Amino acid sequence: MKRLNKILFIALCICLISPPCFSQSATDDGLPKDYLTKEFHAGRRQALRDLMPANSVAVIFAYPERVFSKDVNYVYHQNPDLYYFSGYKEANAMLLIFKDVQADGDSSYNELFFVQHKDPFREQWTGKRLGVAGVKAKLGFKRVYNGEDFAKFPIDFKKFSTIIYDQLPDELGGAATPESLKSLVSNLKAKAALPDLDNSLMNDLALIGQRITPKNLDLFMTSYLKPKLDLDAYKNSALIQELVNKPDSATLADVKARINANPSGPLLFNNYTFALRGVKTPEELELLKKSVEISCFAHAEAMRAVNPKMSETQLEGIMLYVHKLYGAEDEGYPPIVGAGANGCILHYEENNLTAVNNQLVLMDVGAEYHGYSADVTRTFPANGKFTDEQKAIYQLVYDAQEEIYKLCKKDVPFASLNDKAKEVLAAGLIKLGIIKDAKDVGLYYPHGCSHHLGLDVHDKGDHGNLKENMVITVEPGIYIPAGSPCDKKWWNIGVRIEDDVVIGKDKYTLLSIDAPRKWEDVEKMIAEKSIFDLGRFPQLK
Repeated sequence: MKRLNKILFIALCICLISPPCFSQSATDDGLPKDYLTKEFHAGRRQALRDLMPANSVAVIFAYPERVFSKDVNYVYHQNPDLYYFSGYKEANAMLLIFKDVQADGDSSYNELFFVQHKDPFREQWTGKRLGVAGVKAKLGFKRVYNGEDFAKFPIDFKKFSTIIYDQLPDELGGAATPESLKSLVSNLKAKAALPDLDNSLMNDLALIGQRITPKNLDLFMTSYLKPKLDLDAYKNSALIQELVNKPDSATLADVKARINANPSGPLLFNNYTFALRGVKTPEELELLKKSVEISCFAHAEAMRAVNPKMSETQLEGIMLYVHKLYGAEDEGYPPIVGAGANGCILHYEENNLTAVNNQLVLMDVGAEYHGYSADVTRTFPANGKFTDEQKAIYQLVYDAQEEIYKLCKKDVPFASLNDKAKEVLAAGLIKLGIIKDAKDVGLYYPHGCSHHLGLDVHDKGDHGNLKENMVITVEPGIYIPAGSPCDKKWWNIGVRIEDDVVIGKDKYTLLSIDAPRKWEDVEKMIAEKSIFDLGRFPQLK
């Protein structure tokens, strides 16, 4: 018996350590071969130029680095927009994209890239840098300079009719060394005489101009905007105050028209990047498919491995291990693993319950593969069998998903998906006796059912009519916390089923097909053996 256990343990180790048989192919330097190409990024820059007005320039900064603990930073994550247009993954950088070709003596250019310089000492501690030569060779740019060169670079921003830029990076800590992001931002503001705009306010005005409709105005005003109204920038904004004083459809239409009639640089940047990033190219779809497939394999393994004695943290660890096994660099957002009452908290992230017990477990966890994030949620019983109440709620959420899928095709209004979710969920909750009036569905379904998916988990994208090759989530849910005004038998049941779909001309494609959705299939998956069942780890002393 001891020999058999030893053989099983060795088999487990081999299974866990060995990569899957379809592991990533690598370049000569050992890196994955399936990164986006420099031609992809160049094509995206040209697509942006095609949208920009005459005599304009777009400015895109890297994200700032952030402190994790004392002298240790968080793992760096690039501004998705800068990555989308360049492929550059390092900090302290600024990309300029010109609508028109700029003359420069005997040469010309339509883009300039300022990046952090090579530094052997820093690279020994924090990793290799591309530097000017590397950016030219690997990313395909012709005019590349060290960041410190921007201060004296002969460019007159005042000659441009329009400067298009995202919110300028703020909270820039550390010294303003010549090559730092802080210096790049301050030098641009001086050279271009950019006004000091409140980033949060600019973002919210852009949001109002693009996405707020009479249907979601009340939710926006009460849940999203209300906490900010005491800030000076919001008190001093005539547009915001008009909505506060008269939050109706007529005021909203007037405010939106005024925002969009005289768009600021940040609003133009949002308009263009929302239009481009919302519709995925074939190259992006391939990466999203892989990210979602990896996530589904992880969800399936968590179902196989779960038992009532497991902790939320252990379930999270299983998923993260599977992500790494298949080459995902990270997760697209902090994993949500909530058992019982924790499953009723929409963005529960502590994941520290020591035993999930005989409760439902809601797992909202998505891999990030080469920058592209999946977003998949599954809900399952830790003991392998749904109770009658759990099954009723689960089936209702599943039915809502099925009805929403019928709308996932070109030219369907984005808002109609959530309307359908509320319609189906309200009817089901009334039938179960949980609510009496359809207007009360928001008590147990407090969020929307869909968002765009891509380089951001809540990706940029148009919220008018659906377009071909948009990738969106479909995620109805019901959450009934203890103390809710319904029969106690429903308390602490939280169910969300979230899937990722590609919009087609006449139908959708379900990317997250490899993680079971039907309650019967969920129970069957839980009954299967997991590779993690074979091993025994030592106890802590």
